[in-house]
Amino acid sequence: MTVLTWSDDRVEQLKKLWEAGLSASQIAAELGNVTRNAVIGKVHRLGLSGRAKSPSSAAPRPRKTRPAQHMMRVSRPVSRGNVALAHAFEVEMEPDPVAYDNVVPMSQRLSLLELNDATCHWPIGDPASAEFFFCGGKALTSLPYCAHHSRIAYQPASDRRRPPPKTTR
Repeated sequence: MTVLTWSDDRVEQLKKLWEAGLSASQIAAELGNVTRNAVIGKVHRLGLSGRAKSPSSAAPRPRKTRPAQHMMRVSRPVSRGNVALAHAFEVEMEPDPVAYDNVVPMSQRLSLLELNDATCHWPIGDPASAEFFFCGGKALTSLPYCAHHSRIAYQPASDRRRPPPKTTR
């Protein structure tokens, strides 16, 4: 292992490059035979803090525009006291007027060939029977199901893993 001593002229060159706004990697390459971490350590020991901004970092970068994301906002109840065993969140959505307990209007029922991205893909009945159909209601944005069937399909993991409450008689 080679021990490199910082000579006075190398320290002066380091200070000039640091003040010019070069990065530690660029300074290490310019000085040669020294690592980026050695440059950072020497800058720290010398107490060099103020430095000019490099031309690339002087101007703020323009932010990338992101496409609008549709999020389902869930209101969280205010909890007091020990909430270690409390539910992570409660889902309170407006009731779906169309489908309850697999009661789907005849005009809304669809076959497999009639489904599209805007319709609910929830299967109802036995696929082997002639009465089998899909819900066909208005699907939520970017989901394959209507509001009612989404509540059934997408339940919080904590609710699925928790055993049913024991009833005392």
